[in-house]
Amino acid sequence: MPAIMKRKGRYTVRIRRLGIPSQTKTFDLHLDAQKWAIETERQIDLGHLITNDCMVRDILDRYGREISPLKRGYDKESYVVARLQKLWLGNIWLSKLNSGHLARYRDERLSEVGASACNRDLSIISHAIRIAMSEWGFNLPGNPAANLRKPTQPKGRTRRLEGDEGQRLMMACQASDNPYLAPLVTLAIETAMRRGELLGLDWDDLHLDQNYVHLALTKNGTSRDVPLSPVARQTIEALPRSISGGVIPVHPEALKGLWRRATRRADITGLRFHDLRHEATTGSSRKG
Repeated sequence: MPAIMKRKGRYTVRIRRLGIPSQTKTFDLHLDAQKWAIETERQIDLGHLITNDCMVRDILDRYGREISPLKRGYDKESYVVARLQKLWLGNIWLSKLNSGHLARYRDERLSEVGASACNRDLSIISHAIRIAMSEWGFNLPGNPAANLRKPTQPKGRTRRLEGDEGQRLMMACQASDNPYLAPLVTLAIETAMRRGELLGLDWDDLHLDQNYVHLALTKNGTSRDVPLSPVARQTIEALPRSISGGVIPVHPEALKGLWRRATRRADITGLRFHDLRHEATTGSSRKG
């Protein structure tokens, strides 16, 4: 039962329940105190009472420290989580966050990036709230991101190297100050490996005597062996050894700048590094 105490002409309500922090509030009128006590106990019985609270940025901060490092895409996700914490959305109390806030953020984000990047942000926010509810003791009535309308994903890209773009691209990469850019592009075209797979290669993953690379963990969560063409093998054998142990010691963020400058030198527009996989898969089908 709630306790109502009169002090200095005002009424203080205190509700104690096992396993729930004490709930206290003060009113000028005894009737208001009674109404609040009845409604608060009802919310506790229904499991709707938020017994602790914090701002969205605090949830994202904990998510970035405890959950993101468990993912294979940790490096990339850490940038996203840090950016989300600094936005206006991060300054909203978790108990006050609703689908309207998230819809506003979705629409604003879509004016800056494509559907895939926007959906990634919304997925992180939704997962952070779900973890807060299921594991961190935040008793929310529901996840406001659960039923939010997601932007429609675009159809897969089909950008290919056209005319002499391949030759111009390689010349531009060879002119780069980074000696690993041209070999990286060659391997992407020859093997159809993803950017993350190539940049994550260690020398122990290579089996040059048998002409293949073993990828222990891929984007799909499984392992696979990638055959090496003569060109791919020769490219790898010519690489300088780095003390880091990586076959291609280039950070993903650094690659963005290297790629942008190379395509600019080559006067190529609309080509992404990932598009090089189309060259590899198409070449393989022609050979088959």
